[in-house]
Amino acid sequence: MRILLLVSAFNGLTQRVWCDLKEGGHEVGVLLAPVHDDPSLVAAVEAIDPELILCPFLKHRVPEAVWGRYRTVVIHPGPVGDRGPSSLDHATLDGRERWGVTALSAVEEMDAGPVWATETFAMPEVPIAKSALYNGPVADAAMDCVAEVLRMVAAGEAPKPAEEWAAEVEGTGELPLLRRKAFEIDWSASATEITRRIAAADGAPGAPATVEGRTYCLFDAATTPEHHDDVEPGTVVGVDTDAVAIATGEGTLWVGYAARLEKKRGPKLPAAWVLDTRHAPYLRVPDALAETTYERDGDVGYLTLRSYSGAMHTQQCRRMTDALRKALIEDTTVLVVRGTEHAFSNGIHLGVIEAAQDPAAEAWDNIRAIDELCVAIAEAEQLTIAAFTANAGAGGVMAGLCADITVARAGVVLNPYYDMGIFGSELHTWGLPSRVGGEKADELLRAKLPISAAEAARIDMVSELGPRDEAEFDGWLRDLAQRFADPSAYAAAVDARESRRAAAMPMSYYQSIELAEMARDIFEDRHGFAAKRKAFVTKAAPTETPTKIRF
Repeated sequence: MRILLLVSAFNGLTQRVWCDLKEGGHEVGVLLAPVHDDPSLVAAVEAIDPELILCPFLKHRVPEAVWGRYRTVVIHPGPVGDRGPSSLDHATLDGRERWGVTALSAVEEMDAGPVWATETFAMPEVPIAKSALYNGPVADAAMDCVAEVLRMVAAGEAPKPAEEWAAEVEGTGELPLLRRKAFEIDWSASATEITRRIAAADGAPGAPATVEGRTYCLFDAATTPEHHDDVEPGTVVGVDTDAVAIATGEGTLWVGYAARLEKKRGPKLPAAWVLDTRHAPYLRVPDALAETTYERDGDVGYLTLRSYSGAMHTQQCRRMTDALRKALIEDTTVLVVRGTEHAFSNGIHLGVIEAAQDPAAEAWDNIRAIDELCVAIAEAEQLTIAAFTANAGAGGVMAGLCADITVARAGVVLNPYYDMGIFGSELHTWGLPSRVGGEKADELLRAKLPISAAEAARIDMVSELGPRDEAEFDGWLRDLAQRFADPSAYAAAVDARESRRAAAMPMSYYQSIELAEMARDIFEDRHGFAAKRKAFVTKAAPTETPTKIRF
């Protein structure tokens, strides 16, 4: 089919749908519609003349001149009967046990059209950030809905009115838009309740809170049961690296990221950089927010790297490299390097770079720090397995390719690099060509477009593809690691590793070439890195659809 994706942004879900449709043989293009009343939108759609329009991420109504003429299906992040722009916010804030995704026809009223498909899922018992919910269970359910829409269109079937569908999730309806004030934090509440508010407000609008006389938005939260009777709720009571502990009415709240909130919100940065922690003692951060955790299972070690939204700043990269080197001197034979179920890595931290007093110097430090992590993986004596547990981009992808064996969870989207005005580092001039060949590597690096984990496996960019379900993938990964720890499989894998290394130059060769190019891009800004970085960090609305994703 000739399918148009009409979207507000080419975000994670849009990319996943785009990859799946293209790889399924459809003719697919994207049209960005960042504003509601763009007069050129209707003409652009008419010029494309699609057989089907899908809207996996659209913040406003589709014009009647479009949905009245073309079959237009909106993917709404709520179950049948749910309507409104803050669906995921309400689902998390209200403590829903189940939620859903619905594919419905665009009509005059938002989210009110006949239904093509719906899928429900269990909400996490411990609230997770809205962005993680969106890119995880919501995206999985959305893909199932898209598949059903395509089947129905091909079969000539029509959608049914919402009232003809059984209500799998009770108590839904038209829910109001939630603005920032709705997420305001009351420190007398329990840490669990406050964490839920922060998770619901993740990304935008952010949960506002007053901490020791100043106002902030808080992000990336977890709890511990310790209660601090000797201080007022809302007092900073501890710090561990980037995370800050705050007393509440019941238990302790840990916050990983924060932003100053004055007339408008400041940059979102590690919490210990924003909140006043001068008099805070050291407390151990809970594992839920720890940058690295290590566990051992016989001859296999598991190092989990965690970074909020996948971005890794300079000091974080250095600490992760230290943790990796420590794991590599354990007397195990296999080391699995994995992300969390919500993020693997997107490489350097553009937000921290943009907020730095000297962004170019910070970018240079960040690139060299992530390079050291990549070199440590690439030169490891243990057999290394990198697992793309969730979406990855840029340097995060390339770091994973430095491992001896790279695997991915089905449904994951990989962005080899973004169009950010920099050459790229992270040993990509070795890691990618050594897997897919020079010609394919050049094609991927020129295109700077996402590919699915399934496509990555097809072109040998990743070695194996695991199940989509997070729990099933974890079990699959452990079985795979134990398989490679077996002497016969281990020997064959090490032989393959040595052949790959023997065909390469020293890692310092690739690192030197890449850093020479990066230095010019960072300090001379020859390809617009500064402007592109600022647009990315501030989420500036695009002025036009990039040619490479259009029809």
